[in-house]
This record gives sequence, structure tokens and C-alpha cells, in this order.
Amino acid sequence: MQNQEKIIDMFNEIAPTYDKANKILSFGIDASWRSTACDLVLKNYNSSLNIIDVACGTGDMIKAWINSAKKANLTINKITGIDPSVEMLKVAKEKIKNCEFIESKADKMNIPSSTQDILSISYGIRNVVARTHALREFNRVLKIGGYLVVLEFTKRQKSGLIAKIRDFYLHKILPTIGGMISKNKEAYEYLPRSIDGFLDSNEFCSEIKNSGFEIVMVKGFSMDISTMFIAKKVKNI
Repeated sequence: MQNQEKIIDMFNEIAPTYDKANKILSFGIDASWRSTACDLVLKNYNSSLNIIDVACGTGDMIKAWINSAKKANLTINKITGIDPSVEMLKVAKEKIKNCEFIESKADKMNIPSSTQDILSISYGIRNVVARTHALREFNRVLKIGGYLVVLEFTKRQKSGLIAKIRDFYLHKILPTIGGMISKNKEAYEYLPRSIDGFLDSNEFCSEIKNSGFEIVMVKGFSMDISTMFIAKKVKNI
């Protein structure tokens, strides 16, 4: 599924059950992955900041930023959620009130240049067909020294028993459970296919570097099911 509009339609269809399915399929662990990423980046700040969350979906990463900022006694001047799925944004708006939400694709955002301190995208970059253009757009809206935070399911680099268990869960268990909850098995069959069609960690790091960033940290979570990438903007491109 490489047609961007079809991917957007798919997320519109599963939006009402997305949060429920996500909590069950991730066993709730994804909340700790998001929190860890936010905590690590916010350690670099001591004043108010602007944050933009791309492919924000139902707003879980935005909630993570807000909670982490409170723990760190930091003020978020403005936080913006961007997503091309109207139905996902409807759910997000019900959950989070003090946030601006914009319907937009990742590769062409109506955000002024060099205005954002932090840009995050969690489990969304592999769904962006124009990924290279999106990374350049992320560079455009971030300030020099600003942070790019990506959480994603990357293609596995290692073989062995753990990798086989991960693949069995992603290809067999996840589509079945996700399909039962959402009544849309095809959407959850798309997930493992999209991971297989994505990059491994090293390949994605190269794309990030080519877009004007330097890699600060790469960390795998839960048998490398999820990978966190933290990068700093070092130049305009």
C-alpha cells in the first residue's frame, strides 16, 4: 500500500477503535517508550518551547510531551498536532483541549520556517510515502539546534529466536487481534507489511543525516520492536 490517500483512508476507518487496539496490542508499553523519549529531549531545555507532533493520530505523543514538561517544570509555549486523517484528529481533539490541531500531510506543512524547538513523529514516518520530502520539511520548520524525535517500528537487523518471536507476533497475532477489535483485519495486516517495507535503523539514520541532522541517540525498546531516534538540526537544507 504505497498510495498515500489509501493509507489516510485506512486510518480514518480504524480511528474509533485505534486507542483500544493500540493499548491491547502493545500491552500498554508504548506509553513508556513515548515518555522516555520526551524526558530525554526535555532535559536539554530550561525555558518555554514550541513543540510540533507530526502524524499525531489520536494525540498520545502530545499527552506524553505535556506530562513530561510538567515533571520537568517546563512551560510549553505552543504545542501543535498535525495529521492528514480527519477521523484521527476528531479523537485527538476530544482527548486534548489546549492544543492546535492541523489537518496536513507530513511533507507539506503550513508551519513557518525555523519556529519549532522540537518535532516528533511516533509510528508514522513509515506511513509517509514522500519520506525524504517530509524529513526536509522537518528540517525547515525546526530551529537550528532543535530536536527531531522519531519512534518507529524498524526492519529488524538481527536474526535468532527473539527476532522470530517478534516476527510471529507481528505477522500472526497482531493482525488477528487488531482485526477483531477494529473489524478491519486488512489495516492490521498492513502494519507488518509496512515494517518489512521500511528501513533498518542504520538506513534510516543515513536518511536523517542527509536531511541536515546529526544523530544524538538511537535506542531499541522491547527486543527492538520499537526504535527511538533523537537527532539535532545542525544546518538548513
